This record gives sequence, C-alpha cells and structure tokens, in this order.
Amino acid sequence: MSLIDDDVIVRVAARGEGVTADGVHVPFAAPGDRLLGDGSIEPGPHHAEPPCRHFPSCGGCQLQHLDIRSESDFVADRVAGALASQSLTATIRPAILSAPKTRRRATLHADRRGKQVTLGFTEAGSHRIVDVRECHVLLPELFDAIAPLRRLLGLALKDRTRADVHLARVDQGVDVLIIGKVAEGLAAAEALTIFAQEQGLARLSIDDGMGPEARWEPEPVTVTLGGVAVPFPPGSFLQATGDGVAALIAAVDEAVVGAAIVADLFAGLGTFTLSRGSNTRTYAGEAGREAIMALKLAAARAGRPVVADHRDLFRRPLTPAEIDRFDAVILDPPRAGAREQAAALAEANVPVIAYVSCNPSSFARDAKTLVQAGYRLDWVQPVGQFRWSTHVELVARLVR
Repeated sequence: MSLIDDDVIVRVAARGEGVTADGVHVPFAAPGDRLLGDGSIEPGPHHAEPPCRHFPSCGGCQLQHLDIRSESDFVADRVAGALASQSLTATIRPAILSAPKTRRRATLHADRRGKQVTLGFTEAGSHRIVDVRECHVLLPELFDAIAPLRRLLGLALKDRTRADVHLARVDQGVDVLIIGKVAEGLAAAEALTIFAQEQGLARLSIDDGMGPEARWEPEPVTVTLGGVAVPFPPGSFLQATGDGVAALIAAVDEAVVGAAIVADLFAGLGTFTLSRGSNTRTYAGEAGREAIMALKLAAARAGRPVVADHRDLFRRPLTPAEIDRFDAVILDPPRAGAREQAAALAEANVPVIAYVSCNPSSFARDAKTLVQAGYRLDWVQPVGQFRWSTHVELVARLVR
C-alpha cells in the first residue's frame, strides 16, 4: 500500500488523539507521525518517548507521547479552536508549560481489599485505579508520601472501601486529607498519628462524611499568596504549580496594569487579590465560605486594602452599577464559566476585564457575550499548567 499525505498526523484533537489530514483520529499519535496501512504508527520528529511506565493507562497524563513543541502547539490550538467556534479572533500568545515534577496538589484514589491497597490515579474513562509506582508530574515531596500512605491505608482504611486522598504542598510541608471511612478503634487512631509524626506532615485530616477533621496539625497550615500567609482549609483549591500560577499572575498583572480599584470575582483564597499588592484597593467576591473567611483574615493581618465578600456570583452576580465602581475586573470562574456574571459585565462600562479560565470552551462562550456588547478581545495567554494533560488554562484581556 502506498503512503500518501493523508496518512500524516497534522494536529492533536482536544482529547489527545492525533488527527490525519483526512480526519482519521489515531490514539497516541503526534504531529508528523505517519499512519501505516496496518493501523500502526511510524513515529515522526515530534513523537517523544513517554517517560513514565504508567503511560498511557494512568489517567493523570494524556500527552506524554508529544515533544514540548507539539504539546505547546496543542495548548495554543485548544484556545484557538474554542475562539473559532464562537467566531472570535484575538492575538494568541505562545503557550507557557509547567515543568515536569512541579504539581503541588493532586487527588489520588485508594481502594483496600484485605491487605492489598491500590493508590493512584484512575484510568481515563474508568473507575479502575492505577497503582502509582512512579510519577513525572508530582512534586517529589508529594510522590514520596504515596508509598507510606499506601501502608497507612492498609491499617486505617476500612476493608473493601475506597477513599480519596488530597495532597497539597503548603508552607509547612505536605498536607494530607483522606476522604473515606477509616477503621475505628485505638490502633487505627494511633496509626494515623504515628504516620503523621514520622512523615513530618504539615497536617493530616480525615473526612468520613461529616467534614474534614484535623487529626494532626502541629501549627496552623498556610499557603503564601502575594507575600501573605493565608490559612489553608483542608482540601481547598490551590493553583496546580508554582510556575503555572506565576504565569497566570503575570498575565493578569499586565492586563489590569494601572488599575487603582479592582474587583476579583471567584477570588478563592486570594491568588489574584493578594497579588495586587498594598497600593490597589480590591474587592474579592467568593461563594466558598471557608476560603473567603481565610482571605479576609489574612488580608486584615497583612494590612492589605481588601474587601472580602461572601457572595454566590452565580445566583447573585455583581450588577452593572456595582461593576462600574471599578477600574478593572478579574474574573476566575470554575470550569462552567461565568454566564450570569458575563451578562452583567456586558451591560457595564468597566474598561478592562482579565478573564482567567480553566476551560477554553466556557471562556469563549462568555467572551462572545462580552464582545457582542462592545468589548474587544485583545490577547489570550494559554498556560499548560497540567503538564502532559489535555487540561488547558488561559488569561485573556478584554477592553472597551
């Protein structure tokens, strides 16, 4: 069978499959690979050797077969495709990728069957857990906690049950939250304490259905955001990598430069609020009670000019009259986007919006609402904070 140009992989689709010129989707193929007649792949110049033994079964990574150039192109192309779907155009900057082994938070899944504990990420599209023995995305400190956790769960987790394990790198070290049914009795309780002590954890919390309870916390746990130590409630959201959040903050800083009064909507613990510094007056709106209370306390202690408001921006978005009090708005919604808040922004006259998104599709939908109301989509900065993943983030600047 002769090979034609249609057999060459020309791009990577949203779920990570390579796509030929005539539209055939090929799993784990990179741009420049060639699809052979028997269905196999002839690797091209952008096909990388996956560094991890668990790829591709582990659902934590989908793109380890791509070199850094094609992965960067994939991240930017995801943004371009989302904009095109809404008939939008903008300057799309080169993607910024986080380095390997820098992920500072992760959620693992555990399953105990007798003395056997499986702990790791699930397979893509499955509840089956891949028992992780190496990982090229996690910070070494987090990965080093996995083997001891596996042994602990063999004692502390009830037999024939599953649990989620949240790991986060905080100021004091590694924070662990186990969500699931732990065994009752003195032996299990002692095992938890001994484990936390021996591993030097910052905190060990258990949530058996009644909310997180700290079983070990030698000193209050914090994360430093914008130079301010913020209390960190167990399981709270934290941007995935240090270099990734630095890229997001730098883009937001550029987007709202010169703004003296700023609204940070969906503020969380204050990643973008506290990066405003002490010369900017900032309103922070957030529906999560624990997060906004932590931000309020931290800002007050640091003397930052922040008004922290516990507010559900889906049910009660800022009104156009409220929005027009600000020089700029920072918008950082969850994956569903900010349909209601975008509609209110469309009726307002705030001159600059910095939109931070973890979902190019919902961002493009909201951006179209704003553009139709007279905003111009200036530029978009794609960020691949979840290395080797199809998960894409971005910061966009919209101006009136």
